[in-house]
Amino acid sequence: MEKLTFYVLSSPEKLDRVGEYLYYKLSRDIYRKRNGCVEIGVEAMDQLLQACHSQTLNLFVESYLKMVQKLLESVDPNLQILATQSFVKFSNIEEDTPSYHRRYDFLVSKFASMAHSNTTDDELRNAIRASGVSGLKSVVRKTVSDDLVENIWDPNHMEKIIPSLLFNMEQGRQSLLVRDENDAVAGNQEEEVVDAPRIAETCLRDLVNKATFGHVRSFVRPVLNHFDVFDLWVPNDFAVHTFRVIMFSIQVILPPTKS
Repeated sequence: MEKLTFYVLSSPEKLDRVGEYLYYKLSRDIYRKRNGCVEIGVEAMDQLLQACHSQTLNLFVESYLKMVQKLLESVDPNLQILATQSFVKFSNIEEDTPSYHRRYDFLVSKFASMAHSNTTDDELRNAIRASGVSGLKSVVRKTVSDDLVENIWDPNHMEKIIPSLLFNMEQGRQSLLVRDENDAVAGNQEEEVVDAPRIAETCLRDLVNKATFGHVRSFVRPVLNHFDVFDLWVPNDFAVHTFRVIMFSIQVILPPTKS
């Protein structure tokens, strides 16, 4: 791995070809169900992203995002979780140049689907939901502060992101009620159960905090619609909690004044 990193740092113009090769090899390993080799390929991609900061990085990122999509399309939930963990690392990277054509439609849809996982295995379901919410949080982090990339405030995105966050937050409050009635279960499962709800609430806070005056309607409308569709107004505990999160997170934004 050190030799490969040295090679691309010495010849950054080869970075896109390296990315294409790694994607080809990883796709073949996924098809042949060589999960060990898949993990090595993902780790190689992650390390190259961390090490390389050049103008050609955008070309490599295209191969990287194709890899993430390939993993998320797999029926193996462990590969889906692996893809999400990798994308979370990628979202923390500050790129030298913005990408004007990069789109995250598939990632938003897939992460939202994972956040609503209903698999029967409790442990796996919690892991998939937590990964889905983490993925949404990473997409928000990658796009919300840059006006040059895809508009995350678009209704098509907000109508998937907001319900996914609220669903996990509400599920977390239900789990807390159950554990209050059965304290014996709380000891070993607390962190595992509340993982996705905590991430979801953090994501909602971050999203609202980044909103400008013109974006308020973009996230408030899906919130109201979610509460209407699932009859969450009565009892109003969760509704009050949600709007407290919103009100305490939103910045003091004054509407534009007429001159």
